[in-house]
Amino acid sequence: MSATLKLTRETPFAFELRRGVFDITVDGKTVGTIESHATVEVSLEPGHHDLRIRHGRYSSRNKSFDVADGEVVSFRCHGAMVWPTYVASFLKPDLAISLRKA
Repeated sequence: MSATLKLTRETPFAFELRRGVFDITVDGKTVGTIESHATVEVSLEPGHHDLRIRHGRYSSRNKSFDVADGEVVSFRCHGAMVWPTYVASFLKPDLAISLRKA
């Protein structure tokens, strides 16, 4: 039995100020990486999970989700695209990467 996490990294209107390869972390464990303009699928056990995207000390905020057997749950992420958010992420590192359910 398995479920799927689908993660897409895109910048809809601009470019990312925080670049590079991002680590995909599920339940505190790194399960893969994602590059700019890419989509990654990760197999998961059905149930409750916590997702976070990381780049060094910078990260997204934690997103919790539930996924059933055979289900695909989709998220989108991108690095900071505006200067105020980029600068604020130096003090609050979990602002550096945007993560939203698709």
